[in-house]
Amino acid sequence: MLSSVMYKKLGVSNTDLAFYTAWLYLPWVIKPLWSPIVELLGTKRRWIVLLQLLTGTALASVALTLHLPEFFRMSLAALWLMAFSSATHDIASDGYYMLGLPTQHQQAAFVGVRSAFYKLAMISGQGGLVYLAGHLTVSSGDPAWAWSMVFGAMAALMLALSAYHQLILPRPDTDRSHTGGGALWKDFIHTFRSFFQKPGIKATIGFLLLYRLGEAQLLKMAAPFLLDPRSQGGLGLSTETFGVVYGTVGVCALVLGGLAGGVVIARFGLKRSLLPMVFIMHVPDLVFVYLATALPTSNVLISACLAVEQFGYGFGFSAFMLYMVLVADGEHKTAHYAICTGFMALGMMVPGMVSGWIQQQLGYQYFFIWACVATLPAFFMTALVRIDPQFGKE
Repeated sequence: MLSSVMYKKLGVSNTDLAFYTAWLYLPWVIKPLWSPIVELLGTKRRWIVLLQLLTGTALASVALTLHLPEFFRMSLAALWLMAFSSATHDIASDGYYMLGLPTQHQQAAFVGVRSAFYKLAMISGQGGLVYLAGHLTVSSGDPAWAWSMVFGAMAALMLALSAYHQLILPRPDTDRSHTGGGALWKDFIHTFRSFFQKPGIKATIGFLLLYRLGEAQLLKMAAPFLLDPRSQGGLGLSTETFGVVYGTVGVCALVLGGLAGGVVIARFGLKRSLLPMVFIMHVPDLVFVYLATALPTSNVLISACLAVEQFGYGFGFSAFMLYMVLVADGEHKTAHYAICTGFMALGMMVPGMVSGWIQQQLGYQYFFIWACVATLPAFFMTALVRIDPQFGKE
């Protein structure tokens, strides 16, 4: 998300920034393929510390490349390194979480902490850091320098966290390298095969890929639309204002929508809730059609529109996340959930890649109309999936 804003402010076209930043999803699509390596070699703790060190180095590399003539290509290479590092860190940290907190009671007690810090990171990244970049751009007149400072600050923080975790992370006795690599790889292949043998798997995969077909395109072009000048059909927001209205107000509405969606599912179950939640998720996309048509100047009105859209997105996405839990339930649930998230990432990556080109062919107004039309397959796939009526009820 941050890279899209940065490249937009550094003059990269919508077509290029959408296509190339969408590729950053790829490590999350294919990360199950190298998860056995994390199991076989070294401890989860060691992987975590080293990958945070690698991520910090990649962030520093982005900061150092932004003033170079080939900044786009070189910074993308650093972001690619960071994406693979981060996806692998997910594998290690999820496993370490269960090893470091061996009882279900402990895991449940701290899951709220994980969720809170994840949402804090979203607000800090899309809100605070974007605002800081905008402020530094205004004061210096050099957007490349401003974004270098932001990525440099993130690099320093990540490197400090890597050193901190090397000192304080517990060393569970169960966190050790695995022997019997042949058996692990055999089990890995069985895990993949069993996923694709699940009942109704074709409808499941179609649902995972198409549920966010429209949203994937809209999200990739939201930042360029809000930042582009009005002469090009955008709203012409400053970087600081973008950080407030989309990165802070929008993300807070997203979080509230997710919480409300969880409450509704707990009350009525996923089966009864799913179709209404699909409507609530996708119908608010029409606010972008309104914004691109009316081009309002009131930041309050723009914030309200984005809050409505992001609340709906968070509300409907909670159903999507719980459906993946349903699909993964049973033997190998952790690995099967990872496969589901891979399909989820693929469903964001491919539409996002072409969204910039489509927008530049249609203009923002007709692009957002197209994005709304592209939500229709989600309704079709929702009618095909099979869900236990009691699943999700409290």
